[in-house]
Amino acid sequence: MKKTGLAGRLARESHVSRAAAADKIDTVVNDILSRLRRGKPAALPGLGTFTPGETPAFEFDPRGGRAGKSGKDR
Repeated sequence: MKKTGLAGRLARESHVSRAAAADKIDTVVNDILSRLRRGKPAALPGLGTFTPGETPAFEFDPRGGRAGKSGKDR
């Protein structure tokens, strides 16, 4: 899903404008990147955790039925 589609869905479900939803998405992404640049993991509850390192990775939450790491494209 692209950012515009995600922002549209977030806007509908949250009853906010598409611009406000897109701003929230940007805030979340920037917060994740900021934590990773400082060498700290960034968790997305219910989904998994981004971990800093030489190779970008995402670790899936085992409670969600998937475990392991994937590349930056996930």
